Amino acid sequence: MPAPVLVTGAAGFVGSHLLELLAADPPEIVAWLRPGTEPLLRGTGVHWVTVELHNRDEVRAAIADAQPSAIYHLAGVPHVGDSWGHTRETFAGNVLGTHHLFESLRRSALSPRVLVTSSATVYSPADHALRESDPVCPNNPYGTSKLAQEMVAMRAWEDDGIPGLIARAFNHVGPRQAPSFLAPSIAKQIAAIESGKFEPVLKVGNLEPRRDIMDVRDTVRAYRAMMQSATPGVPYNVCSGQAVRVKDLMDAFIQHAKVPIRVEQDPARFRPNDTPLLLGDVTRLRTDTGWQPEIDLGQTVEDLLEYWRHQLAA
Repeated sequence: MPAPVLVTGAAGFVGSHLLELLAADPPEIVAWLRPGTEPLLRGTGVHWVTVELHNRDEVRAAIADAQPSAIYHLAGVPHVGDSWGHTRETFAGNVLGTHHLFESLRRSALSPRVLVTSSATVYSPADHALRESDPVCPNNPYGTSKLAQEMVAMRAWEDDGIPGLIARAFNHVGPRQAPSFLAPSIAKQIAAIESGKFEPVLKVGNLEPRRDIMDVRDTVRAYRAMMQSATPGVPYNVCSGQAVRVKDLMDAFIQHAKVPIRVEQDPARFRPNDTPLLLGDVTRLRTDTGWQPEIDLGQTVEDLLEYWRHQLAA
């Protein structure tokens, strides 16, 4: 029987979409989730295991039991804005958990390909499309934790021969994403307005930043492509290569709304430090893996609105 594929953080937003993508593949899937959490999507043919990545012994035992052939390491703390007020939790979730994972592989003498989901927030702010060779100097705690996570993966490859694959993900959105993020926040508010639960006022933060935004279903396809052919120890931008102004994204949602809506900026939704432009150059990913995005932003907007309409109706 072939060794299973392991997905950490499988209970979350990105994990649910990755499980859907991998479900058609022959290998068994072992899915880790944190104690006290429930999966957004159970999936078929998935073996769920509760593992606390902060606990070295739990991780070591779970790795020895799974003996995975490949690992998608999605687990971690995902929110940039929250990292200012929860710095300790951010570093524990993103750095300590990753350290325990690679340490357990080392002790078990295992060397599967391990895809680590880093972030575009590791880069120094720039006024151009960021290349993987551009300077890294995060301007928030989340980005700093992600850069440290990359360093753990690079050390595992250089010192121990464990192939760490580094995916610098830019903004990705889609159904099941928590409404603490921009796009689902807008979609949920509009769905609530349409159903009469809210006044016809959309509350938003800073509308001027431009972001490289991609559908999460294209993101997990990129992760699978990287698992197959990306070079270990080398970072890859996972992005669309196109920048969208936040106001234009908001307008796209409003155009699909079923009722008239006016907009109010909410100071509480502004971040302490908001990068004006976050855009990626996706040449390396396309060249090395052949990956191309398939879902346009208009489809993503429609799917997000339908998801939240269904959720509120339920």
